[in-house]
Amino acid sequence: MDNVIVVNNLVREYLSEQGTFIKDKKKIVAVNNISFDVSKGEIFGILGPNGAGKTTIIKILTTLLAPTSGEAKVLGHHTFGEEKNIRHRINFIFGGERNLYWRLSARDNLIYFSDLYKISKKVREKRIPELLDRVGLTDRADELVENYSKGMKQRLQIARGLINDPEIVFLDEPTLGLDPVGARDLRKIIANMAELKKTVVLTTHYMYEADELCDRIAIINKGKLVCLDTPKNLKKLALEVPILELKVLGIDDQKVQELKSIKEIEAVVVKQEEQVNIVEIQSKEPSGVINKVVDIFKDTRILGINMREATLEDVYIKLVGGS
Repeated sequence: MDNVIVVNNLVREYLSEQGTFIKDKKKIVAVNNISFDVSKGEIFGILGPNGAGKTTIIKILTTLLAPTSGEAKVLGHHTFGEEKNIRHRINFIFGGERNLYWRLSARDNLIYFSDLYKISKKVREKRIPELLDRVGLTDRADELVENYSKGMKQRLQIARGLINDPEIVFLDEPTLGLDPVGARDLRKIIANMAELKKTVVLTTHYMYEADELCDRIAIINKGKLVCLDTPKNLKKLALEVPILELKVLGIDDQKVQELKSIKEIEAVVVKQEEQVNIVEIQSKEPSGVINKVVDIFKDTRILGINMREATLEDVYIKLVGGS
């Protein structure tokens, strides 16, 4: 397949000033020698913790930021120096409720943005109803956006991002802050972009979302590319490290530190499900550590212990680090 995005040895540095009276300048490397490509029609995920460099990469690819060195090409053009050949062929959709005019209706928002892209009235009158239908807003198209729910606003964001019929759509945490139903509906819309032959670059903190949507995933940490593969192949990386899962009533930081001090344990993650804590432990020798783990929780009620298959989240934690 044709590569519509090519990134070679990409570096982005900036200077940070510290100190009140005497300024100390420190060089920060936000993106550190990263290379990857994205194929036409692919849903490509970029995952990583806060500060990993995801947003910097997206800003460079969308021509909003110049690289310090290396190469970033979108649709055959350099993102810095040839921006005019790229901008009308891409679009950028933020998570949350930005980039909409709340005192306008959904239809008027789309008319406004189509005018910005100099889309003809004939094309606009055909495209806007199609987009409203695609995102499920036809019946509410003439209501003010300020009356919309978060999910409706984000669906309108998708329509806005498709108004110029872009070849590549960049989605920055599109389901951020949505309830489970709204997030599910939005994922369906994103998945259906394949029908429109769009290439999608997606950043998200939700592992199940990346697993469900993405053809390939790049995991970024501290500005470096840690791993790049399909979700299926990435999950194979964690198979060698089984997941020991405990359900307990209560856990504190001291117990977490005791677990992490066991040399056979590679990572510990604690989750909250209503009144129950889920403790996920990655270890190559689960049978050898289970007695030590149970001993740490001897004064805590254990509701269940089991081994389970690896998920994309487990791979992420293994590569990036547990909490």
